[in-house]
Amino acid sequence: MAKRERVVRMSVEQPLWRALTAYRLLTVVYAVLLFAFSHKEFDRPGVAIGYLCLLAVWTLATHPRVANAASCTRGFLGADLTVALTGILLTPLADSHERIADGGSTLPSIWTAGSVLAFAIKGGWRWAAFASSFVAAANLVIHAGQPTRDTLHNVLLVWVASIAIGYVVEVARASEATLARALEIEAATRERERLARDIHDGVLQVLAMVQRRGTELGGEAAELGRMAGEQEVALRTLVSTGLVHPSRVSRDESLGALVDTYEVDEVDGSESGTGELDLRTLLAPHAGSRVSFAEPGTPVMLRVPAARELAAAVGAALDNVRKHAGDGARAWILVEDWGDEVIVTVRDDGPGIPSGRLDQAAGEGRMGVALSIRGRLRDLGGSAELVSVPGQGTEVELKVPRGRTQ
Repeated sequence: MAKRERVVRMSVEQPLWRALTAYRLLTVVYAVLLFAFSHKEFDRPGVAIGYLCLLAVWTLATHPRVANAASCTRGFLGADLTVALTGILLTPLADSHERIADGGSTLPSIWTAGSVLAFAIKGGWRWAAFASSFVAAANLVIHAGQPTRDTLHNVLLVWVASIAIGYVVEVARASEATLARALEIEAATRERERLARDIHDGVLQVLAMVQRRGTELGGEAAELGRMAGEQEVALRTLVSTGLVHPSRVSRDESLGALVDTYEVDEVDGSESGTGELDLRTLLAPHAGSRVSFAEPGTPVMLRVPAARELAAAVGAALDNVRKHAGDGARAWILVEDWGDEVIVTVRDDGPGIPSGRLDQAAGEGRMGVALSIRGRLRDLGGSAELVSVPGQGTEVELKVPRGRTQ
């Protein structure tokens, strides 16, 4: 059974909803205690008791409604704000005029801010400004249009804080959308590079061989070679300009998050994500009369995907030796196991690579070194260093950190 890996990005809004649920519970307790310590100063404590009981029941009953954006609907927000405004407007009926004039707390006290913050988290700063404006108007009404300095300070604080939080939420949502798009592009780019490497290692080389052999044979074979050459150019263009659209990235709607998936093949009955393979067994077949292979005396174990990709990069380097250094060139493969990393060096005694030739080849769509070698090592968290001096051959050093591949 193939293994499917899932990478899930969680929403940054969720911690804000959790904080809001805790805030509502704490502030309803605070409002009850505030009344309990000063109930003797109320003209009609029964009104306050009735409202606070309603507030406590409402807060507990609607606790799940502020757990996330989906459950916090517009209807609930309107009802929640109505409960807060009702408590503010009932304050003159329950409390004494002197306490209200001195800047005494309203019946819901700071619980009201939780209702406004729900608007901010749900709809952004415009919704927050809408809700906080109603709260400000209610406070002005109970003070008969002459609020105290403390009242103005509290109203302004709620208004500014809710708008600021709403704005932060909007910025966070925009950042999430940008991140999701970047993840889609990255996933699509990696898939395109993987396909491009496979195409380069197989199809493009076959088409190039058919073109050369057709030209040598002449006649009808020459026409076949010409057509193969045209297809090679067209395929290289596709490889260099992009093959995969970002929509290939899947989205798990049940989680509401971006999900990047890939399949991992089985090797010898074990999943390649956990199985290991001796790198020497993959590189040994390259040895021959013109390719020398030097290996450690002990197994060089790597995860199967890493071993295969590293071996494929070595194969691509040897293909370049055969293609550019000539049939008479010799090559050497050296494998070194340093514990924390594995280094494979491929060296040849060919004419070397002229300065600027790699950049020119990339511009022409020939991505052998960029994709088949460096691209593979980059995906493994390693590096590929190429050193070439005209007339003195070429050396490719491939490094794979074992910590990233184990």
